[in-house]
Amino acid sequence: MGRLELQKISLKLNGKPILKNINIDFWEGYIHAIVGPNGAGKSTLAFTIMGLEGYRSFEGDILFKGLSLKDLSIDERAKRGITLAWQEPARYEGLRIKDFLASAAREKSEKNISDTLIKVGMEPTEYLKRALDKTLSGGERKKIEIASILVMEPELVLLDEPDSGIDIESLEKIFEIIQLLKKKKTTVILITHSLAVLKQADHAFLMCHGDIIDKGETKKIIPYFENKCIPCGHKNFPNQEERKNGE
Repeated sequence: MGRLELQKISLKLNGKPILKNINIDFWEGYIHAIVGPNGAGKSTLAFTIMGLEGYRSFEGDILFKGLSLKDLSIDERAKRGITLAWQEPARYEGLRIKDFLASAAREKSEKNISDTLIKVGMEPTEYLKRALDKTLSGGERKKIEIASILVMEPELVLLDEPDSGIDIESLEKIFEIIQLLKKKKTTVILITHSLAVLKQADHAFLMCHGDIIDKGETKKIIPYFENKCIPCGHKNFPNQEERKNGE
């Protein structure tokens, strides 16, 4: 239940190889991180798993609970229990937060929605009737999107750069929610180049130039952030002098 398997996933965009023969097993109920520098292919991998338009013509297969997702639309994948939280949360001009959360919720009562807002650090009396629009800060919209995931109760959630554009207090609240999702046996995949986010994970995969070049317990991948790189065969791997000079 809940296990996601990527089997020999390769993807080209505009004729350029972006993902290269990727094989990954994401275990049910664990927090996984996919880390690496900008341009490594992390978000592309998340978009491919979710089945976004433009990311479905890949080689290989994606299995969730033993069944292929390859020919399924985004909506069909969502019905299987998979969801993606964007790096930049969407705005829905004029739609009330209460209605936005109710549209995603399995249990649509106002009490459930209010309780969920409290869990993400938002006072229901202040936010339920507010519109999900430009009057909200990036951190507020990020927390509302996380709340929508909680009420949705997915089996697998992809969080793309969950620390993007938010303050430290909001980030700590999101970290609490990530651990709450784990307690609920949700499989969590964090897409990040942040050490703080990586430390929330049980297991991590390091990407570079469309390849998975290392994997293991989180503590094994942390030196990537300390040394800026983990040795690999890629031609852009910097030598010691370049690393010392920050190049």
